[in-house]
Amino acid sequence: MGLKPFYILAASLAVTQGVAAQQRAADTVLKGSTIEVIQSYKPQVRKAPKPEWLPQLPPADTTRPVLTYEVPQQTLYYSYTSGALRPLALGRDSLVMPYQNYVKAGGGNLSTLYFDAGIGSLKGKNYETGIHLHHISQKGSLANQQSALSGLEADGVLHKDNRDWHAFAQAERNQYYFYGIEPITVIGPTQDLKQAFTLVKIGGDMFDRSQTGIGKWQYHPYVSGSLYSARFNNRETEFDVNAPISYPIDSVLTLEGLVSASIVNYKFGGLSSKNNFAQLKPGVAINKGKLSGHALLGLGLGSGSIFYALPDIAASYNIAAINLTVTGGWMASVRQNTYQQLTTENPYMWITYPPTIGGIILPQTRIDEIFAKINGTQGKHLSYEVKASWWNFNKLATFLNIIDNPIRYSVVYDDVSAISLHMAARYVSSNVWSAGASADFYKFYQGSQAYVWGQPTLNIKGDVSVSPIKKLSLSGYVAVLGGIYAIDHYRKPYMLTPVTDLGVYGEYNITDRLSAFLQCSNLLNAKYERWRGYQAYGLNVYGGLRLKF
Repeated sequence: MGLKPFYILAASLAVTQGVAAQQRAADTVLKGSTIEVIQSYKPQVRKAPKPEWLPQLPPADTTRPVLTYEVPQQTLYYSYTSGALRPLALGRDSLVMPYQNYVKAGGGNLSTLYFDAGIGSLKGKNYETGIHLHHISQKGSLANQQSALSGLEADGVLHKDNRDWHAFAQAERNQYYFYGIEPITVIGPTQDLKQAFTLVKIGGDMFDRSQTGIGKWQYHPYVSGSLYSARFNNRETEFDVNAPISYPIDSVLTLEGLVSASIVNYKFGGLSSKNNFAQLKPGVAINKGKLSGHALLGLGLGSGSIFYALPDIAASYNIAAINLTVTGGWMASVRQNTYQQLTTENPYMWITYPPTIGGIILPQTRIDEIFAKINGTQGKHLSYEVKASWWNFNKLATFLNIIDNPIRYSVVYDDVSAISLHMAARYVSSNVWSAGASADFYKFYQGSQAYVWGQPTLNIKGDVSVSPIKKLSLSGYVAVLGGIYAIDHYRKPYMLTPVTDLGVYGEYNITDRLSAFLQCSNLLNAKYERWRGYQAYGLNVYGGLRLKF
């Protein structure tokens, strides 16, 4: 009897467990359960994406340079070799170039005598110097058709106390003859046809390398003096000083300024004339990412106490995605029209350069240019530039041949406007070959003269360089100059036949020290005239040897 309650309890528990089992089978929710997912993990390092290097244009430097002096063309050809690797603890090892000097000499048709030499070995720990000597003389088939050019240029830099002191000296003699004689022309004795221009010039500048960075004044002063003389007692002295300064306020904004002066005194016989120009040019420059530019206002004082307001404003935007820079601006300047400037442009300007015309000082030329320009690259080898400009020239100096004697040129001043288009491109394929071309087109209008005398309206140039084998280098060029107006002996204006010139140059290295060269100019043997009455020499071939030491 005592076991009966136990059996009743066991039966009750069994029935309850069966009912709970049926309920769990019908219910899919797991209450109060934890699910653990176990996965095998294998660590991997993701590969970094390979960058694609594309040539891109840096932000355009729209700062207008101060043209203070011309560095003579250097014709040194050196092969630079890398130095041997060595531990840093062994100290500094300077690399000495194998041949730092050269002498180049030769001759050819047209009684050509050619000499060219460079000395670059005069240097030390804190200074470098260079000396360049050159001469070329030629004589054509026409009477008095001859010319000679001789020159010496020396240049040196001294590095001391974080300053670079630069000095230069130049001496040049450029000889011409007035040979453009027609049978109907009557001129003076032969000895009066010779003209020689002599230039002696010295100068220097200083750059302080310690004054760099934000919040520091930066300056680069330059001074020069020259004496320019010719036959018939023509003499001109010139003293130039330029002092550009800048102050970077931060990485974006920079204060800029320029103080410059050019003092010129010309003498002919007992007459003299001053041709001075001074300028103060304050402004700012901005460089912020893709956008850069400057805005300066030049306040100039020229000869005759004429005041000039000369804006210099430009802005550039760099589109990196397509490697393109767009630039636009307005630039104004003054050309003094010195005796040296005019005779360098046209050496056949006749004898005198009168300091006054009817008591009025010869005018200076104001030049205004408003332009828009794009330049960029395409791929890895091609670069290009396109520029459209509107010009306004006030008292532009042009050259008109004198009607009574066409070999003589006088200076005629013209107030004229123009539009121009400039295009240029260059393709470079490593050190194998390169080619380039440029073209300039001008359209003059609203001039005070019938034509812009002696000024070309078309200027096309092209060149190519190639090295087919290791020791041989070849180059060629083409030049076309057209749209030049003059007056014939019937007193009528006409356009000169366009100038077309083709030439080639080659040099072969016989040894490391010795090479042979050959230059051919005017391959078409054209008798073109750059200046009315003065035929070109024709085919010109000369060659020789170059010795390096």
